[in-house]
Amino acid sequence: MGNTESFDRLEARLAGASEHDVAYARHGPTDRDLRLIGDVAGKRTLDLGTGSGQAAVSFAVHGATSIGIDSSSAHLDRARRRADDAGAKVEWHQGDLTELAFLRADSIDVVFSAYAIGEIDDIGRLFRQVHRVLQPAGLFVFSYEHPLATALRAGRSVFDESPITIDGDRRARTVYPHATGHVVTSLNRAGFRIDAIVEPEPSPNGGERAKLPSTIVWRARKEGV
Repeated sequence: MGNTESFDRLEARLAGASEHDVAYARHGPTDRDLRLIGDVAGKRTLDLGTGSGQAAVSFAVHGATSIGIDSSSAHLDRARRRADDAGAKVEWHQGDLTELAFLRADSIDVVFSAYAIGEIDDIGRLFRQVHRVLQPAGLFVFSYEHPLATALRAGRSVFDESPITIDGDRRARTVYPHATGHVVTSLNRAGFRIDAIVEPEPSPNGGERAKLPSTIVWRARKEGV
C-alpha cells in the first residue's frame, strides 16, 4: 500500500509540466521525447497515482477517455482544479492503487504511472491488478526514481530494498526501492512482456548525480488472457 497523504510526490513529480505532454519525472523527459505511449485519441487511459492530475488531464486533452486514481483527497482536489482550468473531462477515483475493482477486466488501453510505483510495497499485487484491467496487448508505462539514485541519496547499497523514510517539506513519506531484477520478475509473473527500459540522461547541472540516471522508465504489454 502506498502513502495516503504523500504531498511530497505532488511537488516532486511534475513541477512545471503542462497539459500538452505527459511527463515522466520532475524536469525530466516527456512522452514527446521518449515516444513510449503515442497517440491516445479514442483510447481509455488510467493514470495511477495521478497526483496533481498532469498526465490524466493531458490524456483527456488529447482525446482519451481518461481516468485518474490517487489515495490522497488533497491531490485529487488539485487534480480536479487542473482539469477544470484545462476544460478537460476526467473520471477521478480516490483509493489504494492496488485496488482497481471499480474497473472491468480488459477495459483499459493504456495504464500510466509517474513516480507512484516507488511508494508501493507489493508491486506484484499492483502489476496483477493492472494486467487484469488492460486490454490484450495493452500498454503499461511507468517511471520511478532509479535504484542507483535512491541508493546514492540514502547513502546505502543499491541491493538494499528495505523501505526508506524521507523527510519532506510537509511530512515524511516512505519509499520502497525496487531493484531492476525484482521488477522484471514481477512483471513477467503478472503476465507482461517488457519491450522498453529507458534510463534518461540527467541534467548536466546535477553535480555528482549527473553521472547516474535519476529516473527509470518501463514499457510493458499485457500477454495472456
